[in-house]
Amino acid sequence: MPGNVAFVVKGWPRLSETFIAQEILALEQRGLDIRIVSLRHPSTADRHAIHDAVRAPVTWLPEYLHEEPGRTWRAWRRARKLPGYACARRHWLADLWRDPTRNRVRRFGQACVVATEIAPAVNHLHAHFLHTPASVTRYAAMMTGLAWSASAHARDIYTTPRRDLADKISGCRWLVTCTATNRDWLESLVPGRRVRLVYHGIDQARWPSPVRPPSNRDGSNPDDPVRLVTVGRAVEKKGYGTLLAALALLPDDLHWHLTHTGDGPLLASLVETAGRAGLERRITWLGARRQDEILETLRNGDLFVLAPVIARDGDRDGLPNVLLEAQSQALAVVTTDVSAVSELVRDDVNGCLVPPGDAPALASRLCHLVRNPQLRDRMGRNGENRVRTDFSMESGIDRLVELFASSGVECE
Repeated sequence: MPGNVAFVVKGWPRLSETFIAQEILALEQRGLDIRIVSLRHPSTADRHAIHDAVRAPVTWLPEYLHEEPGRTWRAWRRARKLPGYACARRHWLADLWRDPTRNRVRRFGQACVVATEIAPAVNHLHAHFLHTPASVTRYAAMMTGLAWSASAHARDIYTTPRRDLADKISGCRWLVTCTATNRDWLESLVPGRRVRLVYHGIDQARWPSPVRPPSNRDGSNPDDPVRLVTVGRAVEKKGYGTLLAALALLPDDLHWHLTHTGDGPLLASLVETAGRAGLERRITWLGARRQDEILETLRNGDLFVLAPVIARDGDRDGLPNVLLEAQSQALAVVTTDVSAVSELVRDDVNGCLVPPGDAPALASRLCHLVRNPQLRDRMGRNGENRVRTDFSMESGIDRLVELFASSGVECE
């Protein structure tokens, strides 16, 4: 159907990637005709309300080629007849030589499925993330001759080999990324190639201003401790090891309670670490929660804390969306000056910035803000004003609509 665009994503739906669902829904509401193509099946039945609001049909590719051999075989047989198949195969073999893995083989098979099942019904392909989704999209675009574009985020930028990134940046019609830090890095890989900055931003309707009196908790009352809140997956780059070390350094007479929302592979070990540090009664681990539940948790909090770091494999956050969400609820934030965090958080204005991995510095700033509710309130109000003024979702959606129109994908 003319005008359709296929969004190729890692998985759909995913609790941890609401920014993609937010974008798709907003573009649908502008009239963009979207089809979702997912490399993976959902790992849980849980979903946010925003996923149910998206109308786009979803096609799940063979997550592992051997699980759907007939479908994969038929797609490959049909793909071989496409005009760009030889070109795609040549580039894939060059990539395979540099990266001789099953993952690389799987991406070519998935691309055959996209090229033969999806591409005939669309006139543009768009990949979210520059690693595996962009690989599949790039090969499929070569096979079919369709234009393609991409959105780059964080892990995909900093854990993908430079040569692979450069090939994709050079081959796509246009590329957007969600922080100025990312943009500058990507542009340095292919001099002269422009990368557009499009912040994810906040959907004001889904994150309305809170209605509550300022908190006067100052950590002096053991029966009414200051409520610390953190939201994030239990993975290395979120820096929860540093946060637990910082919490263990807080004075005994300072009364606080931390609520963590999120799942992840390191969750069990973090709970164990907290227990060894004697913090088990001061931390509530909620696990994964829906977006409406996260909103409620933020509104019940006094101070938001997140301590991201650069992981050993180079993985890192760009600008964590949870910081935007916390600031939208007028919460002061204590966080680390890593990647693009300083594009949102201004030290001593709408929060506090400390060096990544520095537990004593993090403990010091936490202690200061726990004891000073008026300062927290001022920083929180400054943060909400900044988010609602400079990080609204609408301006980013406006830019995406323009870019899709430049590729012939018009909103109805």
